[in-house]
Amino acid sequence: MKSFPLYRPSVDAGELVAISGQIGIIDGRLVDGGAAGQTEQALINLQEVLQAAGLATSDVVKVNIYLTTMADYDAFNERYNAVFGTEPPARTCVAVHELPFGALVELEAWARR
Repeated sequence: MKSFPLYRPSVDAGELVAISGQIGIIDGRLVDGGAAGQTEQALINLQEVLQAAGLATSDVVKVNIYLTTMADYDAFNERYNAVFGTEPPARTCVAVHELPFGALVELEAWARR
């Protein structure tokens, strides 16, 4: 895995915290399980960054989602809804050509303090 010394998992912006893009990576490798497995790990990674900032998923107000193919939308959505429940944050989901490390899914978020 390449080293990115300037990568910041989150940035405090006063009443808001910006969470950098999270992919389904652990120990420098993408997890198995395709988009579903990568979504689960990306959400775990997001929750860990939130926790380090003293926040929880209930504090998230906006999520931007990037998929390399919209064919993975249902697999992503199922795992996403399991984490965010019946009152999820606002979100945007777009298809992109490519993601870092060959990931299939990436998500970034804004949370309130």
